[in-house]
Amino acid sequence: MPVHVINFTGPINASTCGQLIDKAFVAVQQKASKLIVNIATMGGECSYGFTMYNFLLSLPIPVHTHNLGTVESMGNIVFLAGERRSACTHSKFLFHPFHWHLQGAVDHSRMSEYAMSLDYDLYLYARIVAERTEGARETLETEKYLTAAPRIIDPSQAMLCGLIDAIEAPVITAESVNSIIHG
Repeated sequence: MPVHVINFTGPINASTCGQLIDKAFVAVQQKASKLIVNIATMGGECSYGFTMYNFLLSLPIPVHTHNLGTVESMGNIVFLAGERRSACTHSKFLFHPFHWHLQGAVDHSRMSEYAMSLDYDLYLYARIVAERTEGARETLETEKYLTAAPRIIDPSQAMLCGLIDAIEAPVITAESVNSIIHG
């Protein structure tokens, strides 16, 4: 049974979310022994990040996520879907406040809806980080990073925080089935 590898090097949006679901589903259909998702992303849209996280968790095969260089913002949530998680020696994780881009005029009702949604996304993000890093030697102050004080975490700190299980190079073999998702 082959190992399938998805090299995800783009933003988190509708297009890349659909591609990830498609490629992961192909891996399941082809009876992959496991799925490795190598990630390099500056993040993206919350709704698609949560969707990708939930989808990867639902797969009936083991998922290994690997930080190829930088995992930022909503990329952290997608990354945390890995049953096994690793990072390159020269990589980083970035947690920072959410920001939205609004276009055109916004009435009071719509602004209230945006504020509620933003608050709930923050709650969901912090809850996922807490669940996936439970029992770590160092606790992440996720709410603080998402509202006021961004934080960059290097691989050795990521080990202490429970973000990763190992610091290692990505797994590259001639036998694996490789695919790419890029913006």
